[in-house]
Amino acid sequence: MPITSAPAPTAERVLQALSGVEDPEIHRPITELDMVGDVVIGDGGQVLVRIRLTVAGCPMRERITREVRAAVLEVPGTVAAAVEFEVMTDEQRTALRKKVRGDEPSIPFAQPGSLTRVYCVVSGKGGVGKSSVTVNLATALAEQGLRVGILDADIHGHSIPALLGLTARPVQVERMMLPPSAGGVKVISVGMFAEGNEPVIWRGPMLHRALQQFLVDVHWGDLDVLLVDLPPGTGDIAISLAQLLPTAELLVVTTPQQTAARIAERAGAVAAQTKQRVAGVVENMSWFDAPDGTRQELFGAGGGTTVAARLSELLGAECALLGQVPFDPAVCATGDSGTPIVRAAPESPAANAFRAVAGTLALRPRGLAGLRLAVSPG
Repeated sequence: MPITSAPAPTAERVLQALSGVEDPEIHRPITELDMVGDVVIGDGGQVLVRIRLTVAGCPMRERITREVRAAVLEVPGTVAAAVEFEVMTDEQRTALRKKVRGDEPSIPFAQPGSLTRVYCVVSGKGGVGKSSVTVNLATALAEQGLRVGILDADIHGHSIPALLGLTARPVQVERMMLPPSAGGVKVISVGMFAEGNEPVIWRGPMLHRALQQFLVDVHWGDLDVLLVDLPPGTGDIAISLAQLLPTAELLVVTTPQQTAARIAERAGAVAAQTKQRVAGVVENMSWFDAPDGTRQELFGAGGGTTVAARLSELLGAECALLGQVPFDPAVCATGDSGTPIVRAAPESPAANAFRAVAGTLALRPRGLAGLRLAVSPG
């Protein structure tokens, strides 16, 4: 019987195999993004692939190497696969940006056909755990398989990167920024651009421009949910976001204390003027389950119910109390270590409460207002 040798790999087959490899940050095939340079077929089934990176210090270099080699080794006749890197020229980066964002980038979440649900997490005052609520809800939503992002809009008091243990900076491709991620959650924050712990001293116009840039120039990809962590109160940033994201819904965070509830009510009442919808209320630090089994209401009781009832009356639409999160010192401790309690202590009462609220938000259907429907006249 004659011995048949395996067919030699071809550049065409290698490119076909590479079409199944996605850029880890843009999530589109590397062949479609023109990231594949030369494909060199050597003797004895040796294959060399040159990959064009957007920047020399691409943080995903090792992952791209693994996935490219694995794809090439699946090509019949390939014995060994090597990967070399080169950096895109300015012209190639420009072409990539236009291919991903188009000639005139806009805010994707403000477009009529957007299916991303945007929640602005608001509070009337500081100290109610708004940012902790944001990162834990985002983590819980990501665990449910949703594509989630966080925009840290608390410009002067940014804390989201630290709460997620995120130290990476966005990758810049001309005017397009690729946000880093932690635990499956994409994040952008002015804290990624500040040196050390230096303060950000900006006023209204600069704040508006920064938010606009985070929404327009950041390539978020196809998100299911975007959580926007707003600063306490009803100042410039809340007004700017109402203009930039008019269909965003407000998620009001309060504590059980009646004074905090009255202040939180003001934050939610902004919706009456901006014509936004209030998705609901989250009561944080509701009670403390002591080691002896007793339940202690450290910060009073009823604040969340009060805010939900008052906003329902004021806005003329149901505003539900979505959940009550018990006080747990571990929420602060795990946040300080850069791991949300939903991941650090997944079976804790606080984690379960966050997960329940996230489940409610994930199941809520998106309204049809503003959507292009595939309906043709009969």
